Amino acid sequence: MPENTQERPPSLRRATLSTADISFFVVSAAAPLTVMAGVAPIAIVLGGIGAPAGYLLAGITLAIFAVGFTTMSRHVRSGGAFYAYITQGLGKPVGIAAALLAMLGYNGMEIGVYGLLGTATVDTAHALWGIDIPWLPVSLAGLLLIWYGGFRSIDFGAKLLGILLLAETGILVLLAGGVLFKGGADGLSLASFTPGNVLVPGTAAVLAFAFTAFTGFESTVIYRREARDPGRTIPRATYIAVCFLGLFYAFVVWTVIQAFGNDAVVKAAADDPGGLFFAAITTFVGGWAADLMHIFIVTSVLASLLAFHNAINRYGLALAEEGVLPPVLGKVHARHRSPYVAGIAQTVLGLAVVLGFAAAGADPYTQLLLWVNTPGGIGLMALQLLAAIAIPIYFRRISHQEGVLRTVVAPVVAAVLLAAAIVLVVSKVDLFTGASSTVNTVLVALVPAVFLLGIALAFRLRRRRPEVYANFAAEPPPPTHTADPNLQGEPPCPLPTPS
Repeated sequence: MPENTQERPPSLRRATLSTADISFFVVSAAAPLTVMAGVAPIAIVLGGIGAPAGYLLAGITLAIFAVGFTTMSRHVRSGGAFYAYITQGLGKPVGIAAALLAMLGYNGMEIGVYGLLGTATVDTAHALWGIDIPWLPVSLAGLLLIWYGGFRSIDFGAKLLGILLLAETGILVLLAGGVLFKGGADGLSLASFTPGNVLVPGTAAVLAFAFTAFTGFESTVIYRREARDPGRTIPRATYIAVCFLGLFYAFVVWTVIQAFGNDAVVKAAADDPGGLFFAAITTFVGGWAADLMHIFIVTSVLASLLAFHNAINRYGLALAEEGVLPPVLGKVHARHRSPYVAGIAQTVLGLAVVLGFAAAGADPYTQLLLWVNTPGGIGLMALQLLAAIAIPIYFRRISHQEGVLRTVVAPVVAAVLLAAAIVLVVSKVDLFTGASSTVNTVLVALVPAVFLLGIALAFRLRRRRPEVYANFAAEPPPPTHTADPNLQGEPPCPLPTPS
């Protein structure tokens, strides 16, 4: 019998990412330093000294969502992340629509940030060296740098993000330590967490900002194929990410309030929101630390871009394997084991959007960043809501031994809270964009429009490519042995048959 010499095509690098590695990807995507220095001052202006509680409440909501989400991750082994979960619970038409919504969400969150990279670098160059540079070359250089980071192996990206994340969180810890050591402006106070300061009209706006600060925390499951023992690694990384972000955000915002004092911080934030954190760290640590913060904001943005770029590439790879996107996007580099064609496609899309905004004379921050990020953020929140709804339906369809708290109570509570959060964000969308009502209507309407487009695509696939439709988000066959370390934590489970 002749020997089969045909080589198997390269695939993603298995059993590579630890819990810490995946946590680095997820927390880096949230860009803690950028969120704190750039957005938290506005939250303080709107919500007063009770703003830290808004971040805690958002974190609690997403932790409740994570209970059902991580429970389902033990049963759904597909590489499609959100859309696979939604398909298993709500059916193929909704799942295919969710897949398109995921591409809108992650691309929107990533591409818009190239505008932030340009403005952050321009501000840093002016603050440190007194020079003015154009934003567009910076953003274009960032596109090339992020493409290269995604082209390299996933463990290279994890190591790089680990270094960048330690830098940006380290400077915030340094700020907090200086404030605590010196006792703040008027002594330390816990008034930020009293009901009288939390239950104020501005808290709704703070919550809207707070939920967007967690964007990307759910992307842990995207790395299932590359994770070590994914049955344990994925849940741990998800809980670490959401708990760290919730507690860290609340703590840092509280310490900045202490730096100025409860009576003076709102006016200070209103007078100079962009300089609030720099003024605090200059006073309590030193001017050299403020210089470092300027630099680390740029690296924070780069880390966020790389984390989202890697997530998008893996979504593109999964959808190419499903047959929804062109097969060429499913190619994996032989040496780096990265979805390099999907990375090229995503970079080209980013280039087109950045150049389009630049050609129109748009502002890189108020338009490229905010306008592109807004439908991206709302789209990802909508995916979380759909996933929360899908979880209890999925567990009703299969035989399992999971408790009712994890499979029904937590996801239902999360669905109610997430729906309320989406209403808050949409109702306060003018605070995010600063745009006209017409522009805001278009930005918000993109999310349901893409979802409906996905529903139409699903019915088209069912008519014209029934084999693709039938196999969409299908579970891989359960392992027949456990000798392969890449299959650890993947026990066989009964599979539902979504319509």
